[in-house]
Amino acid sequence: MGTLEKLRVTVAALRQAAGQSQADLAAGVGLTQEKVSRRQSGVTAWTLDEVDLLAGHFRIPVLTLLAGPTVACEALESPVGPVAAGQDR
Repeated sequence: MGTLEKLRVTVAALRQAAGQSQADLAAGVGLTQEKVSRRQSGVTAWTLDEVDLLAGHFRIPVLTLLAGPTVACEALESPVGPVAAGQDR
């Protein structure tokens, strides 16, 4: 699995674990829902700046986000707690 594919899988897993819709994520990172959808479907790649925004949105380190869904979701469930739907930390 390539890095971009792993990132898409990880973002989907984090959204599910946090109970967020694609629209919630889009609002949290300052993109339109359509742009998030294009990135998640692989039509457009996530940029490095957007990876920073994703990590900030979920309050996990960038390298943890890129480590894959298991590591990222474990970090999401850390003592800080998961991000509630519609909330950005």
